[in-house]
Amino acid sequence: MSCVQTIMDYGLRAVGIGERLLPRDDFTLCQQITLIGSGMIWNVYFGVLALIFGFLLATAVAMGKNSTSKLTRKPSEWFIFVFRGSPLFIQFFFAYFLFLQLKGVHPFFDPFTAAWLGALIVLFLNTAAYSAEIFYGALQSIPKGEVEAADAYGLSGWPRFKRVVWPTMLRLAWPAYTNEAIFLFHATTLVFFSGFPAWQQRGDALYYANYFADKTFNPFIPYPILAAYFILLTLVIISLFGLVNRRLNRHLPANTRQKMKLRMNLIR
Repeated sequence: MSCVQTIMDYGLRAVGIGERLLPRDDFTLCQQITLIGSGMIWNVYFGVLALIFGFLLATAVAMGKNSTSKLTRKPSEWFIFVFRGSPLFIQFFFAYFLFLQLKGVHPFFDPFTAAWLGALIVLFLNTAAYSAEIFYGALQSIPKGEVEAADAYGLSGWPRFKRVVWPTMLRLAWPAYTNEAIFLFHATTLVFFSGFPAWQQRGDALYYANYFADKTFNPFIPYPILAAYFILLTLVIISLFGLVNRRLNRHLPANTRQKMKLRMNLIR
């Protein structure tokens, strides 16, 4: 079988298009690259949607934690504490068994036991908690002069938040938020090893890398391929977030603009 035919057969297998059965023996390098790349579709799916919804929730939670009212501040603080204080791997397990129990109560919860929805919810809540803490720190760092200037112009409430507070918060938080986005995409590899089953062997990139490592007893081919894919994905994220960062800081002189720095999360 040629490499082109392998790509046609297995390129979209992770989403149910192409060959249903995985190769059993005589694994080629093309098969490993193609199937692991096919699994990356799921990693991108989880990462992109969790990042979008998590960003919206994180903004609301950060504002809640910054509020002077206990009714909004305390729930926000506990939400951040729970999801930042427990390992993501354990959160997947608890969520899966919770959704299993709810599934027995009502058929509405059937989709929640599938990775495409249940695991997505866990990732979305987890990244929202971490991002909310980043945004809260940015809110605390907003220069008082900018807020006072907005008050002097008669801005208050939503107009002040939209024109002054929110843009400044994003500008200050964006470098740290970029690192959170990178970690989120890396964390998507935990989905099919935590509790949510892969339906018909349609898993993510790590699922296929682990499959080849088990079958060939040689992890030094599939795992470097997996690492290469994530390095490329990380470079894409840094590039896209760098464009947004330059947009947020476009009004500042070039020598005073805050530059993004990539910081590794060794333990979380």
